[in-house]
Amino acid sequence: MIDCHTHTAVSPDAEGDVLSSYRQAVSLGLKALAVTEHVEANRPEGPENYTTVHTSDEHYFYNRDIFYKSMETNLEVLKHITGDTVFINGTELGQPTHNYEFADEVVSDERLDFVIGSMHELKGRDDFAFLDYKKEDPEKILEEYFEEILAMCKWGKFDVLGHLTYPLRYICGEQGISVDIKKHENIIRAIFTEIASMDKGIEINTSGLRQDYGKTFPDLDLVKLYRECGGKIISLGSDAHKTCDIGKGIKEGMEIAKAAGFSRIFYFKKHVPYGISI
Repeated sequence: MIDCHTHTAVSPDAEGDVLSSYRQAVSLGLKALAVTEHVEANRPEGPENYTTVHTSDEHYFYNRDIFYKSMETNLEVLKHITGDTVFINGTELGQPTHNYEFADEVVSDERLDFVIGSMHELKGRDDFAFLDYKKEDPEKILEEYFEEILAMCKWGKFDVLGHLTYPLRYICGEQGISVDIKKHENIIRAIFTEIASMDKGIEINTSGLRQDYGKTFPDLDLVKLYRECGGKIISLGSDAHKTCDIGKGIKEGMEIAKAAGFSRIFYFKKHVPYGISI
């Protein structure tokens, strides 16, 4: 098993430390662990540099500092760890389409092994976690979300696409609003086709299994669609924000990958994918 999406207290919304995360991974017998702190591309500097500050922004500034601290912390810990678990120095890059200049700065750092491309909010809007979907049009939000994801995939400077369908955590899981994801199948197909053409991967993010949503991001049907579109690279991530959640749901994620027709899962070192038979 592998866990290629985890956070520590270097991320503003998480807790724990890198060494404890690694020891937990070793105790679970994980083949590989990636520490991928949040780096939101649309807010590299402090709040005084922005005219609009949303509810979710309070702790999510100074992302340039967060990124460089994470690189230093991860590599310092790497000097002291022992065990067979492969340690991966990664980052979760949010909203790269909102600030390509800073996003390019991040992904060009030669210390990085692995980049997850994510989308946590739309331009001019609050984080998906803070929207009131009874006052919004959820289908319109999803349409804009997938359009932004497609733009990010055309930029393409990441290794795997992070937690596709992430807004459903809040729309369906927390606010109990049903949506028909099949309405968006054409653009999701375009996203997967773009990823596959660039030999990029997607992750099966298992955090939804611990939440009210109760499914992975994306679910089995969409993982099957990814394979139908030519996708070959599947990563697995718990999206742990505390040490005790590392590895949670990974077994179920592997079963989804198998059910979708994949025979291998992948982790990355220096942006090179390494496959493991499942």
